[in-house]
Formats: sequence, structure tokens, C-alpha cells
Amino acid sequence: MSNLQSFRSLKGLLVLLLAGVSLSALARCSRPMNVPVAATGLSVIDQGEIISGIYPEILRSVAAKKGCVFLITLVPRARLELMFETGEADLMIPATRTPHRDQYGMFIPLIRNRAVLMSIQTTLPAVKTMQDLLSQPKSKVAVVRGFDYGERYLELITELQKQGRLVVDTDPLSVARLLKLGSVDYALMGPTILAGTSQTDQRVEDMVNHLRYETLAEMPWGESGVYFSKKALSIEDRHALQEIFLYIESKGLVWKGFRRYYREELLQEGVRPL
Repeated sequence: MSNLQSFRSLKGLLVLLLAGVSLSALARCSRPMNVPVAATGLSVIDQGEIISGIYPEILRSVAAKKGCVFLITLVPRARLELMFETGEADLMIPATRTPHRDQYGMFIPLIRNRAVLMSIQTTLPAVKTMQDLLSQPKSKVAVVRGFDYGERYLELITELQKQGRLVVDTDPLSVARLLKLGSVDYALMGPTILAGTSQTDQRVEDMVNHLRYETLAEMPWGESGVYFSKKALSIEDRHALQEIFLYIESKGLVWKGFRRYYREELLQEGVRPL
């Protein structure tokens, strides 16, 4: 940049400051942000050519006013995880905070969540702890590949895998279908994900009102929110995105979205505000 261009840029900045425009209001993304998402209950809804749901709607609503374009595409969850680790994805949203993901991105919490055990068979014994579940040698548990709810979750699915009782599928809808068919006894994930997914597909929608929710004592509440890629993003873009998502968090937009899409009694099982 020439001295004349630098002077003009500085002059323009001073004019804005004198007009009362803050430096933070000038923060803009330098390029469109690549945001691959996976179908996740009513948080991210696959409607063919249209991707809707809580998070896409929030991103689109703030994009114009905050000066950042989000290119939202649909991918399988495991593929999304790999894209984020390799720097192909600028953002990963929604995502539960884990030590593994912290290696690859900067995290901002937007909501609190936890994994819950769900079933539709009324004859299954009550489950209150991880040991209760591990003590059922014949029952099978389904999870979604790429889902991660922290260390205790990973410990549990590792033990289930050792026992030959773990079924890993590609997405929540596949897990819902396995549960309805009786191919598995339990599903382990956020309850809004399974219930929301069931509501969007006629093949499993009749299952929603029959789901039984059981919280495991060792499974803690965690933070869910957005990760910014350390590999793909410049420091300036990370700062611009931080401003956007701190705004989203301060306005409670995600919690408002969950309350708009889900019944209050369902939220009590697996989602709460920060």
C-alpha cells in the first residue's frame, strides 16, 4: 500500500471515529466463511436444497448486520469433524466443547447440553448410572459417528464397544430408525437431537411421544457452541467472528431458538441456557 493510500485509509478511519462509529463496529470477515453442518435434530434441518433450523437461521439473521457471509453446506457428521481438523471448515457449529477439539479451534459457548440415554421399550430395566447400563449384557446402544460429549461419554462407548454392544451409525435419523425397528435398545445423544430428528421424518415421527429419557449420574452438563478454526482463519477473521458470536451469546439467541422449536419438558432433559 502506498503512502497516499495509507493516508486515505487513516483519514477515512478518523472520519468514522469522529462520527461515533466504534472500532468494533468496523470488524468484518475478510472473505465468506465456509460452514459445513450436519443434520442435527431441529438445530440443523436437511430440507433438500434448503438447510434450515436453529443455527442456520441465526447465522443468516446476523450475517447482514455484522458484515460476514456464511456459506452453509450439508455434510455427514464424521466428515464435518475431519474437515474442521484439516482446516477445510472455518467454523464447526453446533459443537460440544472437548479437549480434542480445543487443539484445532477457538471455542465460544452458546448453550449447555448433555447426552441422555433414550429408549422406547417399556420392559427395559431402569438405568441411573453407567454401571447400570454396562451390567446389561444383551442390550445394544446406538450412537452417531463423530458425536462427542466429553471424557465420560468416550469412556462409556469404549466399554460398550469392548462388550460388543455398541452400534455406530452415520446420523441421528439412522439411529432413530434402528431404535424403532428394535435393532438397538438405547440411543445415547442429546435428547433434542433424537426427538427433533424424529419429528422431521414420517418413518419415525410416531416414536417421539414414546421416548423414555434416562440421565446417567456420571454424564455431566457440558458446553455447546461454536469453534473457529485455528488453521483456516486469520487472527483478524477470528476477532471478527468472536465479535459476532459474543453478540449471539449476549442476546441468548440460541436458547430462544431452542425454546421456539422444542417443548419445555424436552429441554429440561438435555439443554439449558448458559
